[in-house]
Amino acid sequence: MIFNNVVKRGNMESGQTTVSASELERRYDPEVEFRTTGKKLGYVITFMLVSMSVYHFYASGFGLIRELLHRGIHLSFVLSLVFLLFGTRRKISTDIAPPAWYRIGGIGIWDIALAITAVVVSLYLPLLPAEILAQRVGAPSTSDVVMGTLLLVLVLEAARRSVGFTMPLIALVFILYAVFGTYAPGALKHPGASWLGLINHLYMTNQGIYGIAIGVVAKYVFLFVLFGVLATRIGLGQLFIDLASLLAGRFSGGPAKVAIFSSAMLGMISGSSIANTVTTGSLTIPAMKKVGYEPHFAAAVEATSSTGGQITPPIMGAAAFIMVEFLEIPYREILLAALFPAALHYFGIFVMVHLEAKRLGLRGLTAAEMPRMGAVLSKHWLTVAPLVILVYLIVSGRTPDYAAVWGIVSCVVVGFINPKNRLTLVDFIDALATGARYALAVGAAAAAVGIIVGVVTLTGTGFRLSFVVTQVAAELGGWISSGWLEAYLSQSGLTLFFTLLFTAFACIIMGAGIPTTATYIILVSVAAPALALLGVQPLVAHFFVFYYGVLADITPPVALAAYAGAGIAGANPFKTGNTAFRLGIAKAIVPFVFVYSPALLLVTPEYNLPDFLITLMGAMIGIGLIGIGFSGFLISTLGRFERFWVALAALFFVTPGLITMAIGFVLALPVLLRQLLVYRRNQTA
Repeated sequence: MIFNNVVKRGNMESGQTTVSASELERRYDPEVEFRTTGKKLGYVITFMLVSMSVYHFYASGFGLIRELLHRGIHLSFVLSLVFLLFGTRRKISTDIAPPAWYRIGGIGIWDIALAITAVVVSLYLPLLPAEILAQRVGAPSTSDVVMGTLLLVLVLEAARRSVGFTMPLIALVFILYAVFGTYAPGALKHPGASWLGLINHLYMTNQGIYGIAIGVVAKYVFLFVLFGVLATRIGLGQLFIDLASLLAGRFSGGPAKVAIFSSAMLGMISGSSIANTVTTGSLTIPAMKKVGYEPHFAAAVEATSSTGGQITPPIMGAAAFIMVEFLEIPYREILLAALFPAALHYFGIFVMVHLEAKRLGLRGLTAAEMPRMGAVLSKHWLTVAPLVILVYLIVSGRTPDYAAVWGIVSCVVVGFINPKNRLTLVDFIDALATGARYALAVGAAAAAVGIIVGVVTLTGTGFRLSFVVTQVAAELGGWISSGWLEAYLSQSGLTLFFTLLFTAFACIIMGAGIPTTATYIILVSVAAPALALLGVQPLVAHFFVFYYGVLADITPPVALAAYAGAGIAGANPFKTGNTAFRLGIAKAIVPFVFVYSPALLLVTPEYNLPDFLITLMGAMIGIGLIGIGFSGFLISTLGRFERFWVALAALFFVTPGLITMAIGFVLALPVLLRQLLVYRRNQTA
């Protein structure tokens, strides 16, 4: 078989030491960069992790726990385990820290003290009787202020350890802005908040740390992370990879197309770009290199395909569940809205991969290199049941947490009864612990985001920034549309375009340093009001921010998914990131398409079948032309000017409509006709 379960450093044929997918994920994803502990302390931590999974399963499936208490218990688990599992410095060594009087099981006593303190301060407020808490909101006691300040510091430090410096640094800037708002310039100026007032808002109310972000992670995200881990353990991920091989492996450049389809299917059960990259990439990247793709291109294909996991139903990234709470709409509407934009993302990658394979004359997989259909289905067919149950429950109108609970139950049942890929008790316990580990970083980030959102609601920053953005966009649009262009370009249209452009850049820049979920929450607080002022629907505005936040995973200089793929391929990381961004350019275009034609999202009031079909057809043609322009190949190699001209023609399909599509087609026609003449010449030669 051409696919292997391990990855080799550098040259795949050299016989060098192998590296497991989990080690690669740990190396390139700071969110799973756990330190090694001693055996006895390891048992304690494992017990805590398993307890965290069991508690969330019980609370969502059977428990009746107050919302604030549930969030507090979740936060206590997250913060305490972050201090135990993440070191104070970035460290990927698997060695236990050397023995010392100030360490227990490889962990410093200060980290153990921080973990205990985190539990106390996280539960202090939720455990207060409701009548006492109601009296203190607005007039916190000294102990409330002390506990709130401690929690603020612990959240910032936990976020720093688990997701890096950028997230807590932004939160710290917002805290300073809240306190020293009287010194802010222009429209950003506000009266400023006292420390007591700030702690009251961030700690004593549901507008801050205990707000919507941590609530969604505790209620929904944790369960879906656990479902994804269990579904992968029982063999559903391997089934997707094998089916992708059977579906696309035999065609030209087969392994790259396998990477697209397998990443798309695996993305259905995993919302992590980096986890998807190392899981499927450990199998597909060596295969792509073997048939002739350059290492950086192979890594970029896998990374770009894997970023689609966060936008692929039915299990999208954590931001999708937060969108449910923000917009107060059923999760199934989010899934319907995401369906075709996700498909267009993969279509764009497929076009470029296919053209690259034709340009290089690459082969597909041979019969000996492909799995056998009978063997694949006989071993893994039962593993589809949990996903079918999950999707059915969501589509039938059940809440996401209810669907996730029964999806988890079905994973366990299938795992224990499937004779071909049986789940042992040890595997089950390890899956519970792994699911909790993977949820720690997003939990810490959500708590830190709560600080930022709290400051935004306290100071009204979102509307202030929205006003600034729209004013700048309006002035720029007015300057461009003045004079002879006034008859062709409206100021209102240009204002919307530049507001979208500014928002997209802000999402990409912020997403380069912080997780997608945090980027989405922060930017939607600013961008959604700005876009609402220009008549963009809330669902469309939220999706626009969401998509551009995801794009940061393949956008240099901090393209973590691309760097993980480069590590597998032994390729240059920056070159891989640039190639991944080029391959994922469709994802950068699609949000503009559904802003100008919301019918693509299916659930908007503007939806009707003719508009939807025109939009979908126009988007596919535009993405195809973009692929031709960026690849520089169709039937033969395109000249530099031809590539530019085709890419320019593709932009007319961003605002789908019969007139704009006709203009774009007319512009692209000369290049397409020349390619047709080359084809006929080759046929008669």
